Amino acid sequence: MAKILIVDDSETLRDQLRDVIEKAGHQVVEGHHGRHGCEVAEANQDIDLIISDFNMPELDGISMIKRIKEQAQFKETPAFMLTTESTKELMQQGKEAGVMAWIVKPFDEEEIIEAIDAVLEDAA
Repeated sequence: MAKILIVDDSETLRDQLRDVIEKAGHQVVEGHHGRHGCEVAEANQDIDLIISDFNMPELDGISMIKRIKEQAQFKETPAFMLTTESTKELMQQGKEAGVMAWIVKPFDEEEIIEAIDAVLEDAA
């Protein structure tokens, strides 16, 4: 079982994603926006994976991931984006920040679980 941080400003999406992830046997902690995601990571030093939206108030997803990965304990923590944004430039910025996968909303439940399993397996 992995501990997964999901960060999205949409409560509906967080609820839906949490249900899918918990059904797959993982634990979920949530952030409501980018800055809150940083705070949740700080309070949960054992996060195995970060899943984030890009467009959020206070701090976008890529900036949040960069900030979290600056902390030594999260330097190797895998991350992926779940967002409506998918330009080549944005994806390149994400890759440079440590984003390992990019899933475009709306998401398919199987696609999410496959991505989580693949990213966690690569990180092991």
